[in-house]
Amino acid sequence: MQCPLYLLLLLCAGLQAQVNVQEKLTGLIGQEVILPCTFRSNDPNIRVSQIMWMKDGRSVAVYSPQHGTHVTDNSFQLLEPSQSSATLRIMQARAKDEGDYTCEVTVFPDGNLKAISSLVVKAQPQNSAQANTEAIANGEEQTVATCKSANGRPPSQITWQTSIPGNVTTTMTNNTDGTYTVVSQYALIPTSYANELPINCIINHDSTDTNIPFKLSILFPPEVTIEGFDDNWHLKRSRVHLTCSAKGNPPPTMFTWKTADGSPLPSTVQQKGNILYVNEVDLSVNTSFLCEVTNALGSRAYRQDVLVRETPNYSGAGATGGIIGGIIAAIVGIAVVATIVMIYRQQRKNQTAKDDEDLEGPPAYKPPPPSIKQQFDQPAEEVPLKSTVLPPQPTEDHDLELNGKTLPKYQVTPETPRHSAYDDDYLEQENPIYNEYRPSENGLHQEEEPDFVMSPAVYV
Repeated sequence: MQCPLYLLLLLCAGLQAQVNVQEKLTGLIGQEVILPCTFRSNDPNIRVSQIMWMKDGRSVAVYSPQHGTHVTDNSFQLLEPSQSSATLRIMQARAKDEGDYTCEVTVFPDGNLKAISSLVVKAQPQNSAQANTEAIANGEEQTVATCKSANGRPPSQITWQTSIPGNVTTTMTNNTDGTYTVVSQYALIPTSYANELPINCIINHDSTDTNIPFKLSILFPPEVTIEGFDDNWHLKRSRVHLTCSAKGNPPPTMFTWKTADGSPLPSTVQQKGNILYVNEVDLSVNTSFLCEVTNALGSRAYRQDVLVRETPNYSGAGATGGIIGGIIAAIVGIAVVATIVMIYRQQRKNQTAKDDEDLEGPPAYKPPPPSIKQQFDQPAEEVPLKSTVLPPQPTEDHDLELNGKTLPKYQVTPETPRHSAYDDDYLEQENPIYNEYRPSENGLHQEEEPDFVMSPAVYV
């Protein structure tokens, strides 16, 4: 069944009568907060009789076209109220102003229309952190750092970041204005090692996160050492000195050189501040020296025994030279290894580049020129062989000589001819060209040599 058009129009008109507010708001303590509320309707027959703001079921501000504006608390105010809007203003937000606010519009003839706006009141804290400058290294646990986040809402969370283990104590105070103050203390057993070490106070709050870095300050008396004696002070040695080094908090203010037995300083030494100069080593320097350092917490001394030798001590110098030589050798070795590695890498790089060029370019193998290839591909031509000129046969009256030696005589008789008829027939059958060659029966060459002869051995 289809609804008539006028019913749909009436339904839409009814849906468009509504109250609009901002559902979630955040305000800061002591600052102004605005809560808007507007009413909209497309039905001209609807009339607004009242707009009222309520908190926790209690009225805080009311507007009526007939009766005007009424506010129950001077901290609230309605800005330019009308039948279509009534914006609530909180002039200075307080922690107790946090909560749900309901804007209720009374209309005729529909009744009451409502919308809720939730307000969260916050306070940005004032953060600070500092080291305890009164902590003394006396072996007892003390608070060495304090971190504070004051007048914040909601309360802050404080953590510590440091390399020195310690104990944390945190307290929170509820202030009368609804804010919170959080104090965290970091405690440990102070030592001179902990002085000037960094520590971070990390404060996490809804409004912002804060990281406060600073350094610890530990009070401790002077810690003294003496440097400069190399166990090679020998007679007549000049221009040597002892240096008194000390650290303390507060810093040392006085350096005093003494002898361990209380006797006056030798005449060959001279004190300048924390340095004791020796002009020339003699037997009077063969004693024990004390360096006494003073700060606000007291005095501390360090003792240095000096042994004067008659002759120089080269063993220490040799050991020192060996150490220096070893260091130099190590540096040279490292340099050599680094050079080899660099050369190897460069060769690999060049080889890689060459391989890439070979892969990308034409093949390295080149076929032989056509003329040479044809020479190997074509069959060899038959080249006529010239007849070998045989030397004249020696007569019976003369002996044959070869390389100065007389050869034995051979006699060819008529009964033993060189070639038989069977041999001629066989050669003719196997090599028809053989019939072109007929050696003389008497073994002598013909007077006129043919242009060429072919050896029977070629075809045998």
